[in-house]
Amino acid sequence: MTEKQAPAHKRDMTRRKVVVAGGAAVAAVGVGGGLAVNAFAGETTKDASASPSATASETCYTLTSETTEGPYYIDADKIRQDITEGKEGIPMTLELKVIDADTCKPVKNAAVDIWHCTALGVYSGYEAMGSGGGGGGGTPPSGAPTDAPSGTPTGEPPSGAPSGGTGGGHSEPTDDERYLRGTWKTDKRGYVTFKTIFPGWYQGRAVHIHTKVHVDGTWTDAGYEGGHTCHTGQFFFDEKSVLASATVTPYSTNTTTRTTLTEDTIYPQNGHTGGLLYLKYDKKNIAKGVRAHLTMGVAPDETHDSTDTQPSTSASPSAS
Repeated sequence: MTEKQAPAHKRDMTRRKVVVAGGAAVAAVGVGGGLAVNAFAGETTKDASASPSATASETCYTLTSETTEGPYYIDADKIRQDITEGKEGIPMTLELKVIDADTCKPVKNAAVDIWHCTALGVYSGYEAMGSGGGGGGGTPPSGAPTDAPSGTPTGEPPSGAPSGGTGGGHSEPTDDERYLRGTWKTDKRGYVTFKTIFPGWYQGRAVHIHTKVHVDGTWTDAGYEGGHTCHTGQFFFDEKSVLASATVTPYSTNTTTRTTLTEDTIYPQNGHTGGLLYLKYDKKNIAKGVRAHLTMGVAPDETHDSTDTQPSTSASPSAS
């Protein structure tokens, strides 16, 4: 997937940002009105077909920010929607919609990957590296899985790793565990839903979920083959929800110093465009469960496999 990319600033100039409603869903306006209700309450897009003067080149949705893949991606290993594998944590349903940022049309049959750490900051496939995979950098939190090593992980990136939060490039898995990872396809309306748990945290990173969107491939009995990656990003959680989760077991046993959303060097600090999720939960009892959703505006004809992102120079090289 080595398709040459135009400079980021040139790509951005071809896309107009739209106003995102902050509260209830905006009612749909008829032909000529110019607005259409998006998939989720609080998200509104410009409908290029609503006005006779609109052209196909007009942007109807903000292009979702690209971020680093991180070192712990495992390619389409588990084709499934329920990725929990019995891991303890606050139940969470993650509903995503993938939409073409230029045409506002849903992207159907795309393969969407998500992966994230446990409540105690451990990535499956990389348990030997402790909290945060190799990116934890500090002492694993108390109550970590019994098969995790004791002591302090080295947190050292591979030799020759680039600086700036890339995680030192891809790291090969150290075990066969694959919990909290999964791939599923979008339906004809561009929707995909996963069942998981609210992620925990590890040293150097705010609470987050990784994602990739693949298009133009083929779904077979063996899984998803071919195509290219049109989006690589991360989803983030507001501070209130994270503080609420920290009062619930096993998150409350995670003693790792937490990085806040404003301190995180990967989050682009641009709200929902940067991957900040819309969340619904009982404010008095988050342990009952969380519903999270977001619409991702992507460019299906482009390739974004993490190599075109520009990481922050202040980020720890092992924290991604």
